[in-house]
Amino acid sequence: MDIALIVKFLAPCLPFLLNVGNKAVEGASQKVGEDVWNKAKAIWGKLHPRVEANADAKKAAEAATKNPGDEDYQAAFRAQLKDILNSDTALAEEIAEILQETKSADSSVSLNAQSYDESIQINTAGNVNNPNYDLSKNINSPK
Repeated sequence: MDIALIVKFLAPCLPFLLNVGNKAVEGASQKVGEDVWNKAKAIWGKLHPRVEANADAKKAAEAATKNPGDEDYQAAFRAQLKDILNSDTALAEEIAEILQETKSADSSVSLNAQSYDESIQINTAGNVNNPNYDLSKNINSPK
């Protein structure tokens, strides 16, 4: 599990997550996006009891919140999370599952590309097993 990814994911949400119940939390989804906010809440819901129970982890989370651009505070928080997740593999697996949840139920990706000559562009991304290509031309394309 990439703990640095978890810290980078949680970092913009920590000020809101540490103030749950505060009116400032209401604007969290607008600031970071609804999908990010919902995943951050789910991850923090799993981590929060363990962070609260560990004085060093709690202090590191608060310091990372107060200094969001400081890599040293992020590293301290990352080290604390690493210790927590290494000691609880079930928790680490639960968080990994939350991070892997996709926004789309069918995992589809829509991609548009333009070509200004007679060529056809075919672009793929991610894990494409059975792609469907629409090779129709847009008659109104500029030349």
